[in-house]
Amino acid sequence: MPELPNQKPTLEEDIGSISDIASRVVLYNDDWHTFDEVIAQLIKAINCTYEQARALSFEVHVKGKAIVFSGSMPDCLRVSSILEEIALHTQIIT
Repeated sequence: MPELPNQKPTLEEDIGSISDIASRVVLYNDDWHTFDEVIAQLIKAINCTYEQARALSFEVHVKGKAIVFSGSMPDCLRVSSILEEIALHTQIIT
C-alpha cells in the first residue's frame, strides 16, 4: 500500500479558510443604552435602514440577544468593533 504524503495545511491556509467561514455577530441586551443609541449604532455598523435597526434592537430587547450580522470573520470583527464603540456587548460566533 503506498504511503500518503503529509498534507498539513500551512498557517496562511488556516487563516484564509477561517476568514471565509460565515460568522455571526450577536448583540446582547443591556439596561443602560436607549433604543435610539442602539439603533444609531446598528445603522453605523451594518449600514441598514432605520426600520431594520429598530426591528433588530427590539428583538435584542425582547429576547435578550439577536444575531445582527452574518459574514466573513474580518467583516464580523469590523461590525463588532463599531457596536462596541459605545460599550454594547457583542459576541462573534462561527
